[in-house]
Amino acid sequence: MRYIIIGAGAVGGTVGGRLAEAGHEVVLVARGAHAAALRGGGLRLRTSEGTRTHRLPVVEQPSELGELDPDDVLFLAVKTQDGAAALDAWGGRPVTGGGTAAERLPLVCAQNGVESERIALRRFRHVYGVCVWLPASHTEPGEVSAAGAPYSGMLHIGRYPAGTDETARRIAADLEKSRILAPVVADVLRWKYAKLLANLANSVEAVTGPMTGDEAGNLYARARAEGEAAFTAAGIVWVGDEEQAETRGDRIRLEPLDGSPRGGGSSWQSLDRGTGSIEADYLNGEIALLGRLHGVPTPVNDALQRVANAFARERRPAGSMTVAELAREIDGEGG
Repeated sequence: MRYIIIGAGAVGGTVGGRLAEAGHEVVLVARGAHAAALRGGGLRLRTSEGTRTHRLPVVEQPSELGELDPDDVLFLAVKTQDGAAALDAWGGRPVTGGGTAAERLPLVCAQNGVESERIALRRFRHVYGVCVWLPASHTEPGEVSAAGAPYSGMLHIGRYPAGTDETARRIAADLEKSRILAPVVADVLRWKYAKLLANLANSVEAVTGPMTGDEAGNLYARARAEGEAAFTAAGIVWVGDEEQAETRGDRIRLEPLDGSPRGGGSSWQSLDRGTGSIEADYLNGEIALLGRLHGVPTPVNDALQRVANAFARERRPAGSMTVAELAREIDGEGG
């Protein structure tokens, strides 16, 4: 199988680099300065084993690849807010032997939140969800850092909305050979909803910096309590902390690279790169949506969504608001 990594950032770059190291055919899809750096100097993947440079095919548009192969796998790793445009661009591409990518090829959605797969299923027939647990950073064009060792991460994979099949098992086997743990599960949404609860802290970290101290932890606890209440009202089940800890165990440890600590998470990185957008609508905003649908108040998540989006829109620096200031914003909106 050839893997077309749509969005060669932190997650996509790590997965693409690791697959390439294991001998799999990989194409990276990127844009702007990152695409230019990948073409000019290759993908520099920094791990605990050192830095490896992978000189892989790089495209910015699907048309640069011509017809796709029936054995291609589309691995979608852009942020959810960029997903629909990417799916529209790739879905209509012809596949050798007839049909289009949307009709014939597997689409693997590796994003935070739970909306990307739903967006994809409107366009693609064969959609696979992934619960991403992969500590990686992309803040410089051409470079990705992955701090997990001896495996770079764990990606639970399954058909969307539920089930497993041979394609999922083949993809998982390729990932496992590439230093990425990949359990195949029939209930991938249960894992993704659990990850969504953890990701409610992303906006706090993005606007205030590292999650240290009781005050930041308290804001996250309040956001998570709203999330759990909304899930319960909606009849949504999720994997508990004990099951997650048992599954991951001590199989992956975080190792500082070259003596330097890892940067912030995915939302923090979006602000740090000044992309102009952030995934808050599909994290805190998902809880706000469920709350409105099921009559559950979500003032903390409402405020976190609003503040994070303002930071992205105004290109304010990551971590430039104090936790106390954020708390006042939240309490001012939520009462």
